Amino acid sequence: MSVLVNKNSKVIVQGFTGSEGTFHSAQMIEYGTNIVGGVTPGKGGQSHLDRPVFNTVEDAVKTTGTNTSIIFVPAGFAADAIIESADSGIKVIVCITEGIPVSDMTKVYNYLENKECTLIGPNCPGIITPDEAKVGIMPGFVFKKGRVGLVSKSGTLTYEAADQIVKEGFGISTAIGIGGDPIIGTTVEDAVKLFFEDDETDCIVMIGEIGGQLENNAAKWIKNSNNHKPVIGFIAGETAPKGRTMGHAGAIVGGKDDTAAAKKSIMRDCGIHVVDSPADIGKFVKKHIR
Repeated sequence: MSVLVNKNSKVIVQGFTGSEGTFHSAQMIEYGTNIVGGVTPGKGGQSHLDRPVFNTVEDAVKTTGTNTSIIFVPAGFAADAIIESADSGIKVIVCITEGIPVSDMTKVYNYLENKECTLIGPNCPGIITPDEAKVGIMPGFVFKKGRVGLVSKSGTLTYEAADQIVKEGFGISTAIGIGGDPIIGTTVEDAVKLFFEDDETDCIVMIGEIGGQLENNAAKWIKNSNNHKPVIGFIAGETAPKGRTMGHAGAIVGGKDDTAAAKKSIMRDCGIHVVDSPADIGKFVKKHIR
């Protein structure tokens, strides 16, 4: 069944005619994603990549029936783009944009609490259901269809983990790159819940990093759940110096439970199969998948 996106997803691109939007839209179309149009204010009525351009998301929804959006809008306007999608009835919103001010995302987070939609990101690679829909910037050829759900804070480690899993003869049901900013829409726990409920996911790989409590919260939820799907976990940032942001704005050790060692200990205590190197992810999937 996969989660969140599939071959039936009707996708629009916000920031469609910009350089980033154009490049990645072409890649998504080539992959087979059902891109039904895009939004660039002031360019409504034009055609781009053989798809219609709309002035607003609302116009796109009325004309195409779109249910999914991906955002390549500059950081200063991205929060408004997310809210516009939510107000227009979009169900899955993928925000690729990085550098959105935390104050903006705080408003977005609070605003979306009363909306029936799922936000992935910001500052993320997106989401892919292999052979069906790529709504993101990941290299599609790495992902083969299978029954392993993948959730990751890191873009590059998402691709690496998928490659390791495929090399062991398995594949991916859906891979979700949730992003590494301090305030994001879909948490590790949210993604794990989706995979636990998915009939076509037999095993879950959870890739986290130093900073924050997302992995710890997910691990505790897994421990208290009645689901018995195996979960393989990895935490990046073992050698990161304390108190320094490493790559992602959220990747900074602030408390004793934020370190890689502490997170791995909590995950093990909660029944998660923890690997110390991403090179072992595929091997652990092969060992524990049922």
